[in-house]
Amino acid sequence: MREEDMITLILGGARSGKSELALQLGEKVPGRRAFVATAQASDAEMAERISCHQERRGKDWDLFEEPLHLGSLLRQLAPWYQVIVVDCLTLWMGNRLRSGGGEGEAEAVMEELARIREAGRLPGVHLILVSNEVGMGIVPNNPLARSFRDLSGRAHQFLAGEAEGVYFCLAGIPLRLKG
Repeated sequence: MREEDMITLILGGARSGKSELALQLGEKVPGRRAFVATAQASDAEMAERISCHQERRGKDWDLFEEPLHLGSLLRQLAPWYQVIVVDCLTLWMGNRLRSGGGEGEAEAVMEELARIREAGRLPGVHLILVSNEVGMGIVPNNPLARSFRDLSGRAHQFLAGEAEGVYFCLAGIPLRLKG
């Protein structure tokens, strides 16, 4: 991550090295570090994943958990932290779609992404966003899954256009796509 990368987007598949890259990039920036987790421990396997992520972070990161309202939290954190990692936007979008917002929830997510971008534009903060690339597989077989895939694609295009740095992780190898 370069000094001028105020917003960095990291995409990739499951277990591709996205989270590790986000932490590595964040640790290169001096100052206070916040880690915003969007996952919810809905079952034992997810609780184990969350626990593993917590252990990898160590004590240099302050943890915040926010499954739904990222924009407002990031605006609150930005004045106090030099690095904020959000892991991950994919889970956050799924949480939002399942939260019962109805037909307009996808547009509400895009509006919230604009607020997330605004937080990343505040002076002195490096915002690192992690998300799963879900559009490279088969066409989902149900409307909710197709909506989710389409929303993810729109969100990634928007954020990639706004970010100074964009990475794609594949088999633990980060490929810099932009910046």
